[in-house]
Amino acid sequence: TPTDMSFTTPTLEQRGNPELVEGPPPLTIDTTASYSAILTTNKGAIKVNLLAQDTPVTVNNFIFLSQQGFYNHTPFHRVIKGFMIQGGDPTGLGTGSPGYKFADEPVTRNYTRGTIAMANSGPNTNGSQFFIIHQNYDLPPNYVIFGLIDPTDNQSLATLDALANTPTTNNGQGELSKPTQPLTLESVTINSQ
Repeated sequence: TPTDMSFTTPTLEQRGNPELVEGPPPLTIDTTASYSAILTTNKGAIKVNLLAQDTPVTVNNFIFLSQQGFYNHTPFHRVIKGFMIQGGDPTGLGTGSPGYKFADEPVTRNYTRGTIAMANSGPNTNGSQFFIIHQNYDLPPNYVIFGLIDPTDNQSLATLDALANTPTTNNGQGELSKPTQPLTLESVTINSQ
């Protein structure tokens, strides 16, 4: 199990300092199993079905960080209604990471409503930040898709809407994407079958 690994999640001080962390966690998930994640936010819960067969390295990383509590009480720091909500950064500044980067996996799907994908700063720079597509959006296949909200899951989609419809202000870089009220990812629970 992931808790038996010698790899340790960096402390808040170590996050974003790649020299202090060895690298991404070893692959420990069963790629034949079905995994889902419940993202509990301060606006409700979102259930995401994880694509372990399509993107095992990315799903493994998300599960590992989730089980270590890395995402607990982290903000959705970037919200663009009609496009996406972005989270997974413990600093809330858009620059945070788990202290390591890992390679991209092939993108074979479109960025449709409820898709969860990795945010990055260029090729092979995945870490902990992710975004959830609010409405179908035409993006180049540069962001690894690792999960989907079931299109019939109205409760999860309502939570996504509540987060995405939060008023925003200038983020300091000219983008109207900084939420005007706290949007928090309280915890992530991983289920498998």
